Amino acid sequence: MERKLATVTKDEGAQFVRYFGPLLDALRSLGGSASVDEAVDRVAVDLNIPDEVLDETLPSGGSRFRNQVAWARFYLVREGMLDSSRHGVWRLTDLGAKTTLSHEESRAIFLKWVKIFQEQRKKKKQEEPLAEAVAEGTGASSDDYRETLREILLALPSAGFERLSQRLLREAGFTNVQVTGQSGDGGIDGYGVLQINPFVSFKVLFQCKRYSNSVSPSHVRDFRGAMYGRADKGIIVTTGSFTAEANKEAARDGAPPIELIDGEKLLDLLEKLELGVKPVSTFEVDHAFFNEFNS
Repeated sequence: MERKLATVTKDEGAQFVRYFGPLLDALRSLGGSASVDEAVDRVAVDLNIPDEVLDETLPSGGSRFRNQVAWARFYLVREGMLDSSRHGVWRLTDLGAKTTLSHEESRAIFLKWVKIFQEQRKKKKQEEPLAEAVAEGTGASSDDYRETLREILLALPSAGFERLSQRLLREAGFTNVQVTGQSGDGGIDGYGVLQINPFVSFKVLFQCKRYSNSVSPSHVRDFRGAMYGRADKGIIVTTGSFTAEANKEAARDGAPPIELIDGEKLLDLLEKLELGVKPVSTFEVDHAFFNEFNS
């Protein structure tokens, strides 16, 4: 669906309001979450933003357009339509995923929060809490939380586990992460790009295996065969484990390298990125996080 850029004059208020609805649409088209660059670029493409607008800069030298989209995100987070991930990934909440906004509705959200902020200033309560108050959770928070996570991961549908892997890679710094698992593409479930520095990047293919047992070396060889000529590196993510021979095959000299992420390493990454777990004294399972992957 192509949107037309709403015309907003200075007396109508903040111009970034025009990007509220398009940002929700962009994230929906990107699978519900995206890196900042992916989200901003998609908004620009969807709205056919002219080059002269994209080239405008702030006095600080930053992009005016990117800054305006970021302000749109700020208000959508306040409205509960986007989450407040700290890892450079913008993600729709359940509310945001099912919401489309007209310019009038976007402006109403903006004015609502302007009033709230004004009232806070009057009461000298300008700072919002940086973290939600710790509520009594219903998830496991004892030493068995990792076992709870394993059970949740194994219960996810295949497509959900692929989307979870997509989210994990995005949070870890990959861009343009796409899931292709439904295509039967030689065992390749998706791909992404890892930018090492401004001059070097490489394409990575990934495969997801929601196993309770071990991945064999033949699986690694088959995946590598599908990789040849298409990517510089591969990743296999599993809820299970890898046999010793599978580990040797993944690191075989002279062959494209394959990174193996077994169930334990997967749990470690979820903990490190705070995906699906909430830090308390240890970790608390965030059951709500996995709801979107169960459909």
